[in-house]
Amino acid sequence: MDKDFELVAPFVMTSKEEREMSVEENKAIVRRYFEEENKKNVAVVDELITANFVGHGAGGQEVHGPEGLKQLWTTLFTGFPDYHATVEDLIAEGDKIVVRYTNWGTHNGEYLDTAPTGKQVTWTGMLIFRIVGGKVIEGWRETDALSLMQQIGAIPTPGQG
Repeated sequence: MDKDFELVAPFVMTSKEEREMSVEENKAIVRRYFEEENKKNVAVVDELITANFVGHGAGGQEVHGPEGLKQLWTTLFTGFPDYHATVEDLIAEGDKIVVRYTNWGTHNGEYLDTAPTGKQVTWTGMLIFRIVGGKVIEGWRETDALSLMQQIGAIPTPGQG
């Protein structure tokens, strides 16, 4: 078989160029996701994710649909009004995009039942997006929540307490 073509379904051939374009389009969607999150543009969620979106988090936590993601973003922006995420790495293959990111913000609002501390915090994470038809349908997030919660004093740091 020609290296520039691949059988992706019975009797359907796609060119290498078409596959790469699809990956590049998916990467652009993820870049936009982070750009809009940094702008705190919660309304864009309806445009970027599917109605049946499922976001998987640590410990079996799940976020469902646009409203679930909007609520998650709102909680984050309430706790950290100057919240910002920086994409450190963006890796793509097929319908999956992997992002390694760094978040920072100042804890000037209540966050997960923790009163504002005014502390500037930084935490990291990785997120895998699955994109179908130009929208995010599923995501898996691993965030260094322990570090974040220690920085805002919600969980003691070993040796400090």
